[in-house]
Order: sequence, then C-alpha cells, then structure tokens
Amino acid sequence: QVQLVESGGGLVQAGGSLRLACAASGRTFSSSAMGWFRQAPGKERDFVTAIRWNDGSTYYRDSVKGRFTISRDNAKNTVYLQMNSLKPEDTAVYYCAARHTGRSTTYVPALQWSYDYWGQGTQVTVSS
Repeated sequence: QVQLVESGGGLVQAGGSLRLACAASGRTFSSSAMGWFRQAPGKERDFVTAIRWNDGSTYYRDSVKGRFTISRDNAKNTVYLQMNSLKPEDTAVYYCAARHTGRSTTYVPALQWSYDYWGQGTQVTVSS
C-alpha cells in the first residue's frame, strides 16, 4: 500500500510563504515523478507543479512561476513545495500526486491521469 502524506499547510497573509511537504511510503513505492495540484472551493483540481525523480526536471503552471519551487529528497521519498509571495488566489486544498515507475504511457505532468497515487490534501489559506 502506497501512502502520500502532505503537511505544511496553514493560514498566511498575502505576500507570505509556506512550505509544503509530501512524504511517500510503502514497500512497493517506486515513482518516476511527483506533482502538486490544487483545488479551490467550487473549482476543478488544477495542476501546480511537478518534478521527475531521475533528472529533476520541473514543470510549473504559469501563475506560480517565479514564486513556487518544487524540490525532492530522493533518500526520504519526499517532495517539497516552497511557496513565496503568496496571493489570495493561491488559496486551495493542495494535493500531492505520484506516478508509478512502471507506467508505460506518456508522462504529461499537468494531467491528473498521469498519476497513480494521491494524498488527502492540505489546506492553504492566504488572507488579503
């Protein structure tokens, strides 16, 4: 059983920072990529950022480029999301996702079906 556990969410004022973490566990866990998605109230879940485990390639949605940074710790099976200059429109539940190494389909970072495992989400609230 693979588990993804997010942490680090909370309430912050606009312009502030938060760091999210996603720890993966499970005896069979082997991932080729991990990503972060977010879902604001009444809206669909959207892609935020992703990273490939092997070469560290990163991908970002336009609205977070220059403000958010994704990183990984291979030894800890953990992915981090450093969020700076937060805006009220960043308010959402943030979900971590992982793609199993064995997937043969083309990896498209921004698409939810590219991922096999999901965390329960962590709330990020940015006040104005």
